[in-house]
Amino acid sequence: MGSLEDYAAAVAATRARLSEHPGLKDLVRYATLAANGHNTQPWRFDLAKDRIAILPDFARRTPVVDPDDHHLFASLGCAGENLALSATARGRGGVLRFEPGGAGSLVFEFSGGPAERSALFEAIPKRQSTRADYDGRPVAVPDLEALAAAARVPGVDLVLATDRRQIERVLELVAAGNSAQIADPAFVRELKAWLRFNPREALQMGDGLFSAASGNPNLPTWLGGLMFDRVFRVATENDKYARQLRSSAGVAIFVSEQDDKDHWVRAGRACQRFALQATALGIKHAFINQPVEVAALRPQFASLVGTPGRRPDIVMRFGYGPTLPFSPRRPPEAVMTSVPEGVA
Repeated sequence: MGSLEDYAAAVAATRARLSEHPGLKDLVRYATLAANGHNTQPWRFDLAKDRIAILPDFARRTPVVDPDDHHLFASLGCAGENLALSATARGRGGVLRFEPGGAGSLVFEFSGGPAERSALFEAIPKRQSTRADYDGRPVAVPDLEALAAAARVPGVDLVLATDRRQIERVLELVAAGNSAQIADPAFVRELKAWLRFNPREALQMGDGLFSAASGNPNLPTWLGGLMFDRVFRVATENDKYARQLRSSAGVAIFVSEQDDKDHWVRAGRACQRFALQATALGIKHAFINQPVEVAALRPQFASLVGTPGRRPDIVMRFGYGPTLPFSPRRPPEAVMTSVPEGVA
């Protein structure tokens, strides 16, 4: 199965501090530390001397849970935000924009300027989706204000739910969405395909949902699959989500103004900025996207959070909790298209 010690050492290398004068390859490495659905890492990076384009990798899409590629494009936004923050921190600032041509892509054009480090940049290698119970402590108002300020992206609204009654109503829709998903054999098969049950499997694949990153035991691959089939049940999962949500300080909901790829990317950028600011403040986060993944629940969820008629994009719980093993990432070479001569 491999050892957690070897796994931790390998993952630490992917999260090594960015050099003071990074090449484009190292900027790509930092970009890939972004949040993304099922840790599929559905992106390709096209490099040139004056820009980096982040392209969707449809070979890594999840058509059951994400049939219109909403989460895929939100993941591109998360990676783009990491890239922009990293380049700016190393004096290679520029402009990040969505290009609608073809399938759609996110382009960062370098323009230079002074190095501008930030708490969000410093948090990039430390950020993780912490799928565990939290300790129930509330987040102080100044920190909530800092989270909201960090997540301000044009075209995206952030709704923060910290009232316990509203969190319970969110939980009702999370449970409803979770029940609907588990009842779908195709959803279960797709999820299982992205599970990695031990350190060796996680390192070999470089992607997916590693069991230890969710606080679950390491198992041989064959046994992990059998145990998943036995224990992945609606009641068990709903109990887990109830416990985790009730131990959280609040829920963050990102709602974009329009339902198109450009705004899905913007929602991803806002989400990533929120997550990085949370990390900088010692606050953990994890995604609970069932109410937005099950289309039938979206109108009810939108009304609950005060945005009727719009499509909520991303749902995230946050609070204070443990640090778990980090998820794996593929090396930059695996996600870059051909690199032009002279581009480092």
